[in-house]
Amino acid sequence: MRILLIEDEKRLSHFIKKGLTENGFAVDQAFDGEEGLYLAQYESYDVIIMDVMLPKMNGIEMCQKLRTLKKETPILILTAKSEVEDKIKGLDSGADDYLTKPFEFAELKARINALLRRSYRQVSNNLAIDNFEVNTSKHTVFRNKKPIKLTPKEFAILELLLRQKHEVVTRTQIIEHVWDYNFESLSNVVDVFMGTLRKKIDKGEKVKLIHTLHGVGYMITDKTP
Repeated sequence: MRILLIEDEKRLSHFIKKGLTENGFAVDQAFDGEEGLYLAQYESYDVIIMDVMLPKMNGIEMCQKLRTLKKETPILILTAKSEVEDKIKGLDSGADDYLTKPFEFAELKARINALLRRSYRQVSNNLAIDNFEVNTSKHTVFRNKKPIKLTPKEFAILELLLRQKHEVVTRTQIIEHVWDYNFESLSNVVDVFMGTLRKKIDKGEKVKLIHTLHGVGYMITDKTP
């Protein structure tokens, strides 16, 4: 899953990015409101995290502009402003959640997962199909109750496929949601990762879950695609 982090305090921004990256997220950073608004308009994100007090354009104004532009990406405001009036103002501007500084990273991660569940219309962190189950909070993967070890990128691709199970996910969608802005696309990088995932998940199984639709993309399904 890909996140846009808009925070002008660079030390905090790098700390958050490091933690999210270690948890399998792709993270783009912006350090002022104008840069953040530009990226939010022209790139694809699953969640936007933004401070309120930002140079050039504050977070409240940015939320309002994004919602006026019909951008539906979930927005989490992360700020030192903790008064009830500030929270109301942030939520009324179009934000979906509000977390005050200082915060525990575990809570930030939990709130991101909650926004992702809501965005993909899911009620649980458990994503399952056939005898295969993934917990997006604990980053656990099981098939036939046997654990499967995945790299962070493999897990991120798998999570995207499972959140849209039975639907085609294109190579472009995978790149946009799993890699950050600085990623230089290689023609076969997605195919390589999908080949590795297929070996780890489907090898030796009667029911194959990962399917390639040539010229279109990939699908995870226990039905005939």
